[in-house]
Amino acid sequence: MKAEYELKDREGEIRLFPESIDDLWHLQHLIGPGDLVFATTFRSVESAFDKIRPEKVEKRPVRLGIRVERLEFSEHGIRLRLSGIIEHGVDTGAYHTINVETGFEISVIKQWRPIDLERIERAVKASVFGVIHILTMEEGEAELFRLRQYGPESVFTITSGSGKGSDTDTRTGFFEQVLSIISDISGPLILAGPGFIKDDFIKFAKNRSDQIAKRAVVVETRRIGRGAVQEVIGKGALDSLLNDIQLRREVRMMDEVLLRISQDGAVAYGEKEVQETVELGAVEQVLIADTLLRDENITKLIEKAEAMRAVIVILSSGFEPGERLVALGGIAALLRYRQEKR
Repeated sequence: MKAEYELKDREGEIRLFPESIDDLWHLQHLIGPGDLVFATTFRSVESAFDKIRPEKVEKRPVRLGIRVERLEFSEHGIRLRLSGIIEHGVDTGAYHTINVETGFEISVIKQWRPIDLERIERAVKASVFGVIHILTMEEGEAELFRLRQYGPESVFTITSGSGKGSDTDTRTGFFEQVLSIISDISGPLILAGPGFIKDDFIKFAKNRSDQIAKRAVVVETRRIGRGAVQEVIGKGALDSLLNDIQLRREVRMMDEVLLRISQDGAVAYGEKEVQETVELGAVEQVLIADTLLRDENITKLIEKAEAMRAVIVILSSGFEPGERLVALGGIAALLRYRQEKR
C-alpha cells in the first residue's frame, strides 16, 4: 500500500494506493459508511452531441466524491465496491459505485482512529515497493534507483573516472565498480537503458558468477536516470515483477502449511479448526482464499484473528497456491504452537 497524508489532529485526507488483494482487504476495514471518498471513475456524462444521438452515450472518466453507504467485495474478491451518493462532481445527488482494484488510487476524508492509522502503517510496511531496484546504464554512466511509495529514490551514481581505488576509466573497471555495489541487493533488479551496454554488463556479471545478474530483467529504454524508470513502469515490466513477488510469497506460505500438515505440526485448516485456534489465541498467520472474502462467517473469523494480532494473507484462487488452499477448505492458519488433536 502507498499512502500520503494531509491530516490535522487525525482528521483530513489520506490518499491510498492498493498494490495487492491484501491491501483491498485493509481498505474494506479502513472505509466505512459515512466516509467521503474521492476517485477518478467512469460515468455516463451527457453532452449536446449525446442528446442528438442518445444511443451513443458513453462513460467518461470523471473525478467524483461519494458519501459511502455500502462496501462489498465483488466476485473472487478482486475488487472492492464502494457505493453511495455523489456529493462532489457531476450528477450531485445521484447514486454511484466506485470499483477499487489494485493500482487504483482513492482519497478518503474522515476522522481517523488510531487503529486506522496503525493499519495503514502496517500495510505500507508490507509493501513490495522498496525491494525492487532499477539500474539505469549507458556508456560511462550508471545510476541505481530503489522504488519507494513516493517514487524512485536514487541510491548511487557512477561515471567513468569517478571511482576511488578502481580503474573506472576502463569499461572493465566501470563494470567492476557497478557490480560491487549491486551485489548486496536481495530483491529483484531491472536493468534499463539504451544500446547494448546493459547486455554487455549482464554477460560480464555472469562470467563473474554473480547471482543477481542471473535474475535481472533487462528492459530497453531511450534514456537513463528517472526518465528510464518512468519508461520501465510504462512498459509494464514492474507489474510482472510485483505479481511474481506476490506469487512467490503465496507459494512459500502454502509450502509451509503443507509441510506442517505432513509433520503434524503447528497448523490448522478448514473453518472449524481455524475457528478453534483463533479462540485460543494461538494463530500467528491466517491464509484465506479470495473466494471466501464475501462469506460473513469467514469475515468475522478473520476480524477476530486480526484483533489478536494475527497476520492476514489473501491468496488468489487463480494461481496454484490458492487452488491448494481451496482444497483444504479455503482457509488455514500457521500457529504459534502445536495444538493437540481432539
